[in-house]
Amino acid sequence: MNTLDKLKTLSSAEEFFQILDVPYRPEVLRVARLHILRRMGEYLSVERFQPDVEDSTIREFCRNTLAQAYSDFVVSSPLEQRVFKVLKDAVKPKQRAFVPLTALTR
Repeated sequence: MNTLDKLKTLSSAEEFFQILDVPYRPEVLRVARLHILRRMGEYLSVERFQPDVEDSTIREFCRNTLAQAYSDFVVSSPLEQRVFKVLKDAVKPKQRAFVPLTALTR
């Protein structure tokens, strides 16, 4: 089973860190596990591997990507990173309804 297929079968953030041999602090992972995996997915989504790429190269890339995603959340919080749409939308300026002046007269 290649690295990408193996990663698809994992069910916890801890498994990703163990399989890819990335050290982590449990207190960071406890708070930001979904955010870290989502960020890893964002980083991986920009890479398209050619069919002839060695599995060891793909594994190393995945390992580095997970380490990078993890380090994003070591230095700042999920709220600051805003990975998920609900957090991104929370900082968008509110749309104000336009009320013409003629609607204010009686």
